[in-house]
Amino acid sequence: MEEKRNNQASLNTNEKVLVIAYYWPPAGGPGVQRWYHFVRHLPSFGITPVVYVPENAQYPIVDHSLTEALPNEVILIKRPISEPYTWVSWLFKNKTQQLSQGLIQENKPSFLERFMRFVRGNFFIPDARVSWVAPSVAFLSQYIKEHGIKTIISTGPPHSMHLIANELVKTHVNLKWIADFRDPWTTIGYHNDLYMTPWAQKKHLKLESAVLQSAHMILTTSYTTKALFSKKTSTPIEVITNGFEPFEYSGLMRPEENKFSLVHIGSLLSKRNPKILWEAIGELVTENKVFAGQFSLDFVGLVSDEVKESIAAHGLTSYCNFYGYISHDEARKQQYTAHLLLLIEIDSEAHKGIIPGKVFEYLQSSRPILAIGPQDWDVAQVLPENNSNALGTYQDKSLVKSFIAHRFNVGTEIASKTDPALRKYERKNLTEELSKIIKNLKRS
Repeated sequence: MEEKRNNQASLNTNEKVLVIAYYWPPAGGPGVQRWYHFVRHLPSFGITPVVYVPENAQYPIVDHSLTEALPNEVILIKRPISEPYTWVSWLFKNKTQQLSQGLIQENKPSFLERFMRFVRGNFFIPDARVSWVAPSVAFLSQYIKEHGIKTIISTGPPHSMHLIANELVKTHVNLKWIADFRDPWTTIGYHNDLYMTPWAQKKHLKLESAVLQSAHMILTTSYTTKALFSKKTSTPIEVITNGFEPFEYSGLMRPEENKFSLVHIGSLLSKRNPKILWEAIGELVTENKVFAGQFSLDFVGLVSDEVKESIAAHGLTSYCNFYGYISHDEARKQQYTAHLLLLIEIDSEAHKGIIPGKVFEYLQSSRPILAIGPQDWDVAQVLPENNSNALGTYQDKSLVKSFIAHRFNVGTEIASKTDPALRKYERKNLTEELSKIIKNLKRS
């Protein structure tokens, strides 16, 4: 199904670019934000996006708050996809949903959980959307011929989107291809949880190599991923980070006086569990009765049972508010009313190149940030070091405790204006960078 924003879209003289993506509204979560907003802004820079997405995708999280009107130039194409999770969800509904959302049980996973992860890791390579590759190649090959498409962009994960683009450039000798990696491929953290056989691991490496070698430009969202890929290919690589959109409610909200709320936005998976944080807070609650009387620990998003158990072990459950998944707009409002925002990443080498998209919205909110993650985390390159922010590892309990105490003593102090340096992370400015890459792209 093709949707044109008006009847003149096909006559637009701007350069057309085909974007191959899996996540698209009403998908929720961070995966949809990057390219939804790139697509919104590209027409401002003389580029008409033709967006190819699944028609009936089974998204683990749904969010209907992405209501900004797309420009008239945007052409949206939807084609059916066969989702494996649909086939088994009626048998194992809860486990299937947990796996698709990334809530993997770390402590003694059941036989069913191990089996499902083994099937996912060894029978669906590179991912569970691989069956969409062949029909998409057949459809898009004809579409490219009929509409004079000269440039395609694939964005993953799921990395099957890159396989579609890889097949298209084999048969269209003048087609240029940009492969956008929101996360790495063979070094992505959850691969270790999928019980892959050596054969499956080699197949992933082979497919990754084919994509890295065949693309004419590679985009990454972090500097570590760029460095990693640079060792595997001579293809040009550029970093375009995630970013933020201006928020219309920003001037209407501020933290409540005589309270102290620590707020985490997003999923807290089993491995994203800094026990030193809960220990430090537990000590502050015991040592400082004023702190205990004003403190709350608020979670917006999915929280695994293991994390909840760790929080309970330090006597903090009564201070917690678990909101679950809420719309993106409502989540942003929570950021502006927080006294201290928590940014937490898994403590592993594989995750030091992850710069969560929410960090840019955190920065825009001008609220203090406590970031806890792996050693040499790329977040250090975007998070200003000052009295409002702290960046520590899973071993830095004293830093974490002293910073929380410091922010509590400071109170609801808010920066008078947004740091001008953050403007480079506005999505319209990032899209301008992208447009220059598209216009200057060469096939050789």
